[in-house]
Amino acid sequence: MAIQCSLVLGLLILASSLAWTEPVVASSFNRSSFPAGFIFGTASASYQYEGAAKEGGRGPSIWDTFSHKYPDRIIDGSNGDVAENFYHRYKEDVHTMKELGMDAFRFSISWSRVLPCGKLSGGVNKKGINFYNNLINELLSKGLQPYVTLFHWDLPQALEDEYGGFLSPHIINDFRDFAELCFKEFGDRVKYWITLNEPWSFSYGGYNEGILAPGRCSKWVNGACRAGNSATEPYKIGHHLLLSHSAAVKVYKKKYQASQKGKIGITLVSHWMVPYSNQKVDKKAARRALDFMLGWFMNPLTYGDYPHSMRKLVGRRLPKFTPKQSMLIKGSFDFLGLNYYTANYAAHVPVANTVNVSYSTDSLVKLTSKFHIDRNGIPIGPTRWC
Repeated sequence: MAIQCSLVLGLLILASSLAWTEPVVASSFNRSSFPAGFIFGTASASYQYEGAAKEGGRGPSIWDTFSHKYPDRIIDGSNGDVAENFYHRYKEDVHTMKELGMDAFRFSISWSRVLPCGKLSGGVNKKGINFYNNLINELLSKGLQPYVTLFHWDLPQALEDEYGGFLSPHIINDFRDFAELCFKEFGDRVKYWITLNEPWSFSYGGYNEGILAPGRCSKWVNGACRAGNSATEPYKIGHHLLLSHSAAVKVYKKKYQASQKGKIGITLVSHWMVPYSNQKVDKKAARRALDFMLGWFMNPLTYGDYPHSMRKLVGRRLPKFTPKQSMLIKGSFDFLGLNYYTANYAAHVPVANTVNVSYSTDSLVKLTSKFHIDRNGIPIGPTRWC
């Protein structure tokens, strides 16, 4: 089934326990344990669950290319050709959501399913539009509120081939047009829009580490990368993601929000950073690590510019916003989503790496690894898996 473990509180999930404590098990735990208005929901992403990759007029995305061209870079060598087969079985999943007592379903729209060539000029795929109309109507008929993500990393391959996707500022207008198409077609029923899911993950995984599509990075970071520059490309990607987000928000607020009465926001991701020691340098390192992960996107959304630590350490490799761009980005959300998964210890790196430079080295922070997050053999906190 195309359902992930998730709880949604206005799409905002916060970690309240920042250090190791013994787990507390409540004697009773049910809906009454949560405040009124707490939204329980399920969530997924188009490439991860839709399947039907070559059906219904859908064009290829960068994930189709990445998973087929480099199956060795996928842990189990799989791809999204069939996935959960949600395209054909969505009614079963919606029925299951209803049986589980869910209030909402957060899904993403496959850009290349509605615009196979990525652009309006390449034609709108009516079969793709019909699929999402049917899904939205099915959700509403079961009392489930749709939360719709516009971009969950599956860029149309046509735009990647034409100008490098989010590496180029050309993406901004194409993303705006895609977003506006969705507002026109679905906005009478969709009241919660999310422009981007985890822009940090797309920038970092796809362009610093090369572990996500399109798999670009410096060769010294990941020998499997055929092209890329981990010192510059992640920052270009993040910059164009923010500008694309603000362009979509602008058109929604100017042309659709008043009549459709919806809200628009963005979903970010961050780990919590704990100083590796009580030394002042490690405490500062933890703050810098947050700047480079959460602040990279939250700071422009709040203040119109990147964190001071990023501007100082990255220097000319970090793109700059014009005054007009800064004004558009600042405050460009009605709500904020935050995906939170884990925490890291952060230790200060005293000497900058001037030979192998990347996003990961710029912060002058060494983070404990994702899956062995401990200090002197002691875990940072209890481990829980869905």
